[in-house]
Amino acid sequence: MSLRKEPEKAERFIEEEKNYRLNMRVYMDTSVFGGCFDVEFEEWSNRLMEEFRLGLKTAVISDLTLRELEDAPSNVKGLFEEIPKEHKEFVILDDESRELARNYMKEGFIGEESLVDAQHIAVATVNKVDVLVSWNFKHIVNLTKIRHYNATNLKYGYPLLEIRDPREVLYEE
Repeated sequence: MSLRKEPEKAERFIEEEKNYRLNMRVYMDTSVFGGCFDVEFEEWSNRLMEEFRLGLKTAVISDLTLRELEDAPSNVKGLFEEIPKEHKEFVILDDESRELARNYMKEGFIGEESLVDAQHIAVATVNKVDVLVSWNFKHIVNLTKIRHYNATNLKYGYPLLEIRDPREVLYEE
């Protein structure tokens, strides 16, 4: 059935999509924090941070991201603290995530130099987040890589993972 022919279904679909975008668990890598101070990415990174501060979305942050933030400038580190505790969820790189990251590398589409990127993907996958956001277009937000990550996820019994840049997950009225 076409949604055009059933306007009540279309309205329900639109409402469900709004609720989904408002309640997403969003895994962020470090590039999103840094993007708040990068002319090219600041608009969308800052809007996403505002949605976390307001509780419109839950920021899912891993120990990997926290470790990377340790070396970041103080203004970038401070963004993490601005997100209220109740709007943050912490996840860790556990043995299951390490194994999945190794499987990505075993499949041959990502090299040893991209281990941390593979680990970010694996942690997000194992913790079944709604979406992972990043500004890393070389190793993460890259259609070919996304297809490989998801093919590997399916091969090893994991769900597909949505991988987007922050622009694509912002709530729009």
